[in-house]
Amino acid sequence: MFTGIIEEIGTVKLLHKRANSSALEVYAKTVLEDVRLGDSISVNGVCLTVTSFSSESFTADVMPETVKATSLHLLQPGSKVNLERAIAAGGRFGGHFVTGHVDGVGRIVNKVQQENAVYYDILLQDDTSLYCIPKGSIAIDGTSLTVFKVKEDTITISLIPHTHEQTVLGSKGKGDIVNIETDLFAKYILKKTESVKKSSSLSIDFLQENGFY
Repeated sequence: MFTGIIEEIGTVKLLHKRANSSALEVYAKTVLEDVRLGDSISVNGVCLTVTSFSSESFTADVMPETVKATSLHLLQPGSKVNLERAIAAGGRFGGHFVTGHVDGVGRIVNKVQQENAVYYDILLQDDTSLYCIPKGSIAIDGTSLTVFKVKEDTITISLIPHTHEQTVLGSKGKGDIVNIETDLFAKYILKKTESVKKSSSLSIDFLQENGFY
């Protein structure tokens, strides 16, 4: 589990691409301070497992499903990535619950600066917008952000100067692809609601007949 509070920006050192999977090595500093084999590190919002590490970098495998569902296949040596270690029990929780299990990707369709804030309009794929509500939480490239507006399949988010400077989102613009993870609780609530609707015998006619409507 992560918080969406990015600890540092790392740099892709090596990328070994296979037919449907890959392995990457990332230069880092902060996330290596207490790293162990098997630890989870969020790379642009994707939970990856550390398979080896040195004093200046770590490696991780990217399985075929992750390659298909995320933007990691677009990375190249030299690419900058958001990094966050899994939250420790008892640690401070400054963002929201982020699993590192990306729902899909989005495309930035507009970027506008308004005084000290930078607004991004992001076009989502499939039905991802169903889990988004104004003032709700969302993780974009692993960064915990607030949804300010939802219009059909497009959401609007805003970056304060600190987030713009300390995450890879600040360097991204119109046309760029980002990883999207919607709010965990929203997914559970919608799933449960759909289940209740399918199994329930309640209807408007039933409520009217029994004096509830």
